[in-house]
Amino acid sequence: MALEEVEILIIGAGPSGCVAAGYLHKMGSSIKVVEKSKFPRLVVGESLIPRVMDHFDEAGLLDALNSYNFQIKPGARFIKGDVINIFDFSDKFGEGRDWTWQIPRADFDYAMTQELERKGVDIQFETTVTAIEFDGSESVTTLIDKDGNERQIKAKFVIDCSGYGRVLPRLLQLDKPSQLNPHSAIFSHVVDINRPEGIEGTQISFDVLDTEVWLWVIPFSNGNTSLGIVANTDFIEELKENGSTARALEKAINLSDFYIKRFAGTEFLFEPVHLKNYSAAVTKMFGDGFALTGNSSEFLDPVFSSGVCFATESGILAAKLAYREVHGENVDWQVEFADYMQRGIDVFTTYVKEWYTGNLQTLFFHQPENLDVKRKICSVLAGYVWNEENPFVKKHDRVIKSMAYLLQQKMID
Repeated sequence: MALEEVEILIIGAGPSGCVAAGYLHKMGSSIKVVEKSKFPRLVVGESLIPRVMDHFDEAGLLDALNSYNFQIKPGARFIKGDVINIFDFSDKFGEGRDWTWQIPRADFDYAMTQELERKGVDIQFETTVTAIEFDGSESVTTLIDKDGNERQIKAKFVIDCSGYGRVLPRLLQLDKPSQLNPHSAIFSHVVDINRPEGIEGTQISFDVLDTEVWLWVIPFSNGNTSLGIVANTDFIEELKENGSTARALEKAINLSDFYIKRFAGTEFLFEPVHLKNYSAAVTKMFGDGFALTGNSSEFLDPVFSSGVCFATESGILAAKLAYREVHGENVDWQVEFADYMQRGIDVFTTYVKEWYTGNLQTLFFHQPENLDVKRKICSVLAGYVWNEENPFVKKHDRVIKSMAYLLQQKMID
């Protein structure tokens, strides 16, 4: 069996794998990327947050991605009945970028891999990892390509960026139940024939239909829009009736007073995709010779668009640490990687949990707005969840619940 040797093997060519590969290529490291799918391919995660722009910049991808004219996302809108709350990323607590993109992931991921290949990065598509063995400071990964040919790669380090494929968690039995309640989603794209002019036509929105039920609307620069319904899994199953995902999404759109005129009766560009009980977790984020990034370690919920941010944050951090390790430095993966990532995950986990309890929604939709509170929450929504100067980061486990309680008491009084 053919054996290839590299310093670092990257599994997966999504955002996490691409920023890791971009950084390592800049550093002159010997790398290979293997990807199970053929690109472009359909995947969820179409709303980015500003923190990811730092990672694309560090990986040398930002200029190339800018040339594609993806839809600019300057903030996000949350709707509940007659109350609308718009978070402007330029008006937030602390430093940080003030815009990002709304992107068809098929086009976006394809653009990243094309730029990496143009730079000379070796990416092998339609290649499946079937086994991996770790022996001290090296690993041997067994692969099968689209033609059924089996080969092996020896690497000093493996970064698992496989996303929902969760390659190493599956092969090494690292999966564990998520701490979040089960939620599911159904989404598709439509040709946005009734798109209004101006900001209304391009505004990303989250329409809250009930405490645990919300509709996403993500307009793209190509004239299409992503529509998705997120709810507790039982509600999604009820919407499906006879098993039709298309019918379920149609019914969800009809529940939205805000969007029913714009999207009712619109044909879906592909059969709506059902993502069931998508939250995931692992027993550990790293081991001897490997690190898990993005969705291959933790995935929370799409409500605050944190998925790609955690993917790129962990992807580029794992690349930096792996580079140091294979070049002879001692790396404390627990402190520098797992503990660091867990701090951000804990913050967003609190926000997701308190969204579905209704406490965070109380803060979002209370009138009149508290602009100071809004700026601090906006910084979290922009992805700056490691900035502990922000009390809504440092005290995330208490501040939302406490403020919601005070507001609810005022309404009672």
